[in-house]
Amino acid sequence: MKVIFMGTPDFAVPVLEGLIDNYEVVLVVSQPDKRVGRKQELRNTPIKEVALRNNIEVFQPVKIREDYERIIDLKPDLIVTCAYGQIIPKVILDCPRLGCINVHASLLPKLRGGAPIHKAIIDGYKTTGITIMYMDTKMDNGDIISQKEIEISDNDNLESLHDKLSLLGKELLLDTLPSIIEGTNTRTKQNEDEVTFAYNIKREEEHIDFNKSSREIFNLIRGLSPVPGANAYIFNQEMKIYESIINDKEYKGTCGEIVDITKQGIIVKTNDGSVILTKVKPFGKKMMDAFSYVNGIGKDKLIGKVFE
Repeated sequence: MKVIFMGTPDFAVPVLEGLIDNYEVVLVVSQPDKRVGRKQELRNTPIKEVALRNNIEVFQPVKIREDYERIIDLKPDLIVTCAYGQIIPKVILDCPRLGCINVHASLLPKLRGGAPIHKAIIDGYKTTGITIMYMDTKMDNGDIISQKEIEISDNDNLESLHDKLSLLGKELLLDTLPSIIEGTNTRTKQNEDEVTFAYNIKREEEHIDFNKSSREIFNLIRGLSPVPGANAYIFNQEMKIYESIINDKEYKGTCGEIVDITKQGIIVKTNDGSVILTKVKPFGKKMMDAFSYVNGIGKDKLIGKVFE
């Protein structure tokens, strides 16, 4: 059975590795390589690196809707996609005899879109999971083949949940593929009344509004940690905030005001209590624990200061 895999970032790496270990992957399709860092060095996508290590041909079209003949020519039996990053045209979806299936990091129809892991945490979901689905021409709209759920704990941030779901995606795909190959799998249409969306995070969504509840602020911070990081402004400079603790103690003052400082960190008033900022990155500096930042600035200069 000839399989083509389409994916780009780290999240898709375990999924591809699982396929390579169990099936014949004849082609890997990934987004074009990008230039990174100050020197703007061209860096392979994580999925391309896996393909090269396993001597698998890599195809990187700039626009898949215009450049897809290599995929069609191979006459694949199955196409598997995971976080590829472009809308796949119908001519590709119709190509493989077993269909085109996708590994998506949410329990569809919840959280359709490109940032389901971020949004699951930011929006306060208690659980999320992986969906294996048939693809169609609409975003994350196809029939569901299988799903597996996991809990989201308060100790999870974007990084930890990303890694858990990445491995779960591999496991569920390998568990599901035999039924797809044999034609015994189920397929369930998504309930449109239950659809929610998880569009890619916009720059303005990274900013902390301390007028919100402590829980909402806590969720935003961990849902954006470590990349891109939530932010607020102090001393007219951006500060990235990566970790926090919900503090039930209420203080008088303005939302966003630094009302106390302890060894735990910087306590900031919210609309229903306060949060303790524990890990921060001041402008132009490295990430550090908040108490180290306080020692460098001085407690007296921070108490009463308001985050904007």
